[in-house]
Amino acid sequence: MTTLDLPSSSEATTQGIHVHVEAEYDPERSQPERSLWFFLYTVTITNTGKGAVKLLHRYWTVTAGDGSQQEVDGSGVVGEHPILEPGESFSYTSGCPLATPFGAMHGSYEMLRLSGGSFRAEIAPFGLSGPYTVH
Repeated sequence: MTTLDLPSSSEATTQGIHVHVEAEYDPERSQPERSLWFFLYTVTITNTGKGAVKLLHRYWTVTAGDGSQQEVDGSGVVGEHPILEPGESFSYTSGCPLATPFGAMHGSYEMLRLSGGSFRAEIAPFGLSGPYTVH
């Protein structure tokens, strides 16, 4: 599947952590005449498991329409390290600039079980597509 084939949303569940992503084009921040397309993505992380977890780290791979890739990693999300008890959710919105009108993202979150141990929760691939993009 290429970046053009990906829907603008994705879902994945890893060890009881459900990650849902919705992406959209942001015309307010985009400047196509300068080869800048900006996308917003909203992530909802839900703990469907039996124990509490804490989000420690994020890892993203951003692929532009020309095939170039950028690796992004950092502590927490939007300055937070949310703790999710069973049944709880955490949502945030962030952004991604691209030099092409389409691309894709995928990645993972490093999660710590408060009872001990850690694991990576998958962020399934999703597409980024600006308006008027001819596929």
